[in-house]
Amino acid sequence: MKQSLQLKLSQHLALTPQLQQSIRLLQLSTIEFNQEIERFLDDNPMLERDEGDPPPTFQPQQDGVTEAREPSQESVEASADERAPEGTGSADIDEWSGESGSYGSRSGGDGDDDGDYQDVQAAGTSLRDHLCGQLALSQMSERARYLIRLLIEALDDDGYLNQDLEELVELLPEEADIDLDDLSIALLQLQNFDPPGVGARNPRECLLIQLNVLPTDEVSTLARLVIDQHIELLAARDFAKIRRATGCDEELLRAAQSLIRSLNPRPGSQFAPIDARYIVPDVVVRKVRGQWTALLNPDAMPRLRINRLYAEILQGQRGSGLSGQLQEAKWLIKNVQQRFDTILRVSQAIVERQRQFFEFGEVAMRPLTLREIAETLELHESTISRVTSQKYMATTRGLFELKYFFGSHVATESGGACSATAIRALIRQLVGAEDAKRPLSDSRIAEILGQQGIVVARRTIAKYRESLNIPPVSVRKAI
Repeated sequence: MKQSLQLKLSQHLALTPQLQQSIRLLQLSTIEFNQEIERFLDDNPMLERDEGDPPPTFQPQQDGVTEAREPSQESVEASADERAPEGTGSADIDEWSGESGSYGSRSGGDGDDDGDYQDVQAAGTSLRDHLCGQLALSQMSERARYLIRLLIEALDDDGYLNQDLEELVELLPEEADIDLDDLSIALLQLQNFDPPGVGARNPRECLLIQLNVLPTDEVSTLARLVIDQHIELLAARDFAKIRRATGCDEELLRAAQSLIRSLNPRPGSQFAPIDARYIVPDVVVRKVRGQWTALLNPDAMPRLRINRLYAEILQGQRGSGLSGQLQEAKWLIKNVQQRFDTILRVSQAIVERQRQFFEFGEVAMRPLTLREIAETLELHESTISRVTSQKYMATTRGLFELKYFFGSHVATESGGACSATAIRALIRQLVGAEDAKRPLSDSRIAEILGQQGIVVARRTIAKYRESLNIPPVSVRKAI
């Protein structure tokens, strides 16, 4: 076998470490991104936060031209003012208010916001603690306290006892000498505790317990009868059968239904711990000089720079172990800047195409695809997908994920298109304005939209209605 050497030329795509890092940072959410930055700060001594002067801000001049102090070449200034249009003052960026909330820059304000967060995060009393506190004040024997405490531990977060009493008796040691009757008596005592309905074993029993503590009159008596014997008909809103079965008139049944609706089927939910999750918007949308403009949120942008002390030590030294870390720090600073530049470009492109949404709301949302934004910005569609995932935009109409502004479309008779978001908003408006005694069916809603030039099938209306958690017409119909 004869051996020989051959040269072969080929092309292939290779991602440099810098490009890989840029892609990874771009797809991270704000929380994940900040965690990644903290990891880089811990691992790389050449990198540090810029905690010196505040970010550069534009100062309006008398002639209408703005000037900005340029940041250092090796730092990333987390300031939305750098990207604000000319003539925009810092007050337009540092403060924002809308229907859903507000935010301000860290450097601004008087610090009163801390009190609001403390109120939200204050630990409340749990259902178990609330019941045990009542048990401690009750005049009961030690044996009764033991049994009630056992039942309290078996309650779920809604205040229900999901375990059978027989199962609980089997779990008790034989030397405790506790039978089913003892546990049943303890359960009756627990069901007298606050909140009313606690210790129930099903929704019917929960509602009956709450009705039993109310004064007895004609309405409450009918409500007890309906819950005890006709709760399935009530759930199906079959009021005609309820009237025939109980012999009541429509007015009395309506009053009983109103009383039942005032009850709480989840008595323990008021003591459930609050899982507060805060979202820091990446972009803020404001109307500047009559134009909707996207601005980066300073609170979401880290300010990074090269550690000058280590950089000066490295000057004139070749082959130092810190040279590689210095290069990595420069890459990170550049990629962080590129991340926010890309987010801002995509956000501004979205704002320009959805201006009617910011003016008039969901009913004015236009169809939009990732490809349309990608072609406009000359970026790849996968890049747009990474930018719009887990990135949020604060607007005067609420806080939205960037993906919210993209959606499918439905053709109109005029040859145009209507977004699915706008159709959902129209459905919500129609249902909200309907006559409770004659609610709109899915076919009727499709007919009304057709009269407006929006051709939508009945099954599509049903799908959109279900996505809005709007019950069907039979459930929405009043007595």
